[in-house]
Amino acid sequence: MNIKAGLDPLLYPDEAIDHIEGRSAAPITLMEYGDFECPSCFQAHGALKVMLPHFAGDLRFVFRHFPLREVHPHAELAAEAAEAAGAQGKFWPMYELLFANQHHLKEKHLLDYAAQIGLDLPRYQNEMNDHVYLQRVQEHMQGGRRLGLRSTPAFYVNGVFTDVSFGLQHLREAIDRVLAA
Repeated sequence: MNIKAGLDPLLYPDEAIDHIEGRSAAPITLMEYGDFECPSCFQAHGALKVMLPHFAGDLRFVFRHFPLREVHPHAELAAEAAEAAGAQGKFWPMYELLFANQHHLKEKHLLDYAAQIGLDLPRYQNEMNDHVYLQRVQEHMQGGRRLGLRSTPAFYVNGVFTDVSFGLQHLREAIDRVLAA
C-alpha cells in the first residue's frame, strides 16, 4: 500500500476492524466515510459498483460509517445493522441491501434484510437490542470528525482526501493519477 508517510493514523485501514474488499497488497487504498441513508452516498455506491471491478487487483476498498443523524434519522441504526451482519461475516451483503433499500431503513426492515442474508436472527436481534456495535459506529464518526468531515460521501485515495462534490469522475481521475505515478 502506497499511503504517504506522515498521514493521520486514521487513514490507515485496520484489518482487524475495518471492512475491506480487495488485496491488502493493492497499490491503491480507497477509503469511504459513508451514510446508508444519504442520497449522494447512494449515487457513489452505484459508481463504485462500476469502478471497483475496473480497478480489480490494483485497488482495495474500505468502508467506514459516518451517519449524518441530524438529517438521516435511520442511518445510525442501519450502520449498527451492517456491523451486526459483519460480526457474522456478512457485512458486504448487508451493505448492498442497505443501499438497495435506502428508503426503507426502519428497524423492521433491517430485520428483514438480516433474514434475507441468512444471519442468525436471535443473535442479530440481541445485538441490535443491546446496541453492541453502536460504539464502533460512533468511533468511525469521531474519526471522521477528527479528519474534519462534515458531509458524505467522503473519499480518500491512499490517504489523500478527494473532493467528489462536483462529480464522481474526480474519484476515478485521482485513482488514475496514482496508478500512473
